[in-house]
Amino acid sequence: MSSRPVFLSAADVQDHLRSSSLLIAPLETALANFSSGPDGGVVQPVRTVVPVAKHSGFLGVMPAYSAAEDALTTKLVTFYEGHSNTSAVPSHQATVLLFQPNNGSLLAVMDGNVITAKRTAAVSAIATKFLKPPNSEVLCILGAGVQAYSHYEIFTEQFFFKEVRIWNRTKENAEKFVNSVPGEVRVCSSVQEAVTGADVIITVTMATEPILFGEWVKPGAHINAIGASRPDWRELDDELMKQAVLYVDSQEAALKESGDVLLSGAEIFAELGEVVKGVKPAHCEKTTVFKSLGKSHCSQGTNLTRHKVGLPIGGKRNESAGSVTEPLCSLSLR
Repeated sequence: MSSRPVFLSAADVQDHLRSSSLLIAPLETALANFSSGPDGGVVQPVRTVVPVAKHSGFLGVMPAYSAAEDALTTKLVTFYEGHSNTSAVPSHQATVLLFQPNNGSLLAVMDGNVITAKRTAAVSAIATKFLKPPNSEVLCILGAGVQAYSHYEIFTEQFFFKEVRIWNRTKENAEKFVNSVPGEVRVCSSVQEAVTGADVIITVTMATEPILFGEWVKPGAHINAIGASRPDWRELDDELMKQAVLYVDSQEAALKESGDVLLSGAEIFAELGEVVKGVKPAHCEKTTVFKSLGKSHCSQGTNLTRHKVGLPIGGKRNESAGSVTEPLCSLSLR
């Protein structure tokens, strides 16, 4: 085995993660482990964020260790405000580093954009499985960027909706989305039009002020709030945050990073991992919000790398390096 780190491009990662649905089972385990405290064997501090004020950007550093997989990894992510969808450089870029946990050697450097998109969407799907109202028929997506595509992919794999709607601040990008995905999607001219009567709402925007208001939301609807990952950014208004039962991936992170939580003063009911474990109820009969900040742990990168270079996985050597034959875990990759 070479001592040089392996490099996995976006194409390599995409080849190994063809379906986001493969992530659901290992992510449920990861969420439960994270919400189990020390017994879960996960160590992941809240991400460190370095402002790049001169260029309206941020650098996030997200290290984690999972004892269950003996996986040590760090995600580096940059995100910049004001990027248009037509820019040659995306607003969010990510790289994942995987280390040998027993000596700290760097094993791999991999593109983190595909992992981020698929992992985030898979966790939203898990939240929706537990929290959506029975007989949900209408799905609404606010935003038309990368996360909109990844959420649409897994939500149409995992659930059946009679109607799918999309809204985006720039209508042309919503129309591009509709023309790019399979299935019928209706472009809406306003957020209110898009969300009225919707059973499941996904917010994947770069908004810094509320765009979704409680008075527009159907009682009993479920909202996956993905954007607004800074303490002074918002997607949801106070009324919605306070009237909904609030679930988060990490209570510690939400109380430090989420403007929707901090500025509304909303009370967190439970972590999603607690629902997965069965220690907290899923109030699918009420309006619910799942605030996602990217705190699912395990190691997506470990199995990706081991398959790539033919290292043993779970005590067995991969005889056909480069191919994936089992579901992959995930790590803090939002």
